[in-house]
Amino acid sequence: MRHARVLNAGEAIYQANETGMAWRVRNGVVRLDTFNNGEPCYASLAIAGDILGCETMLFGAYTFNASALTPCELTPWPEGESAVSGESLLASLAISQKRAVDLVALRGGQAVGRVISLIRLLTDNTGRLVLPTRQDIADITDLRFETISRVIKGLEKTGILSTIRIDGVHATRSYMVNLGMQTS
Repeated sequence: MRHARVLNAGEAIYQANETGMAWRVRNGVVRLDTFNNGEPCYASLAIAGDILGCETMLFGAYTFNASALTPCELTPWPEGESAVSGESLLASLAISQKRAVDLVALRGGQAVGRVISLIRLLTDNTGRLVLPTRQDIADITDLRFETISRVIKGLEKTGILSTIRIDGVHATRSYMVNLGMQTS
């Protein structure tokens, strides 16, 4: 029987070329990596609602390495789930395609704008945010670690990011987001 998986930030979900099943991300953010000259290289993100690993249904193996960037909950897909409106494979693929465009946009423009765009993408509907590590943010936005640290400190000073306590999440990664504080 297939069961939900709860993962801590940094835990591996699966590796490229392994066999396995497809998953739906219920909560959290997943990093997908490919390889460039034998080294892991950022490829994409999956967030709540996305389907991971559906390529195993076609090719029998995973294409990417997947790891939890934040605490995550994954549920088996598709078995055991009723088809709720907007959760079909086609709807998920359409959302993933749009997100791919958003992720490409995170790799160009001013540093603050890139980080704020990532924050918008990852903030939940209550305004809470669990940020990936500074290095993961640097990989996603194609910025330097030091730049990410400087931008986040600046967003804290302006009140766009306010630290909050979220059980199981390091204090430097859990925030309440107030984009109304943002000045254009």
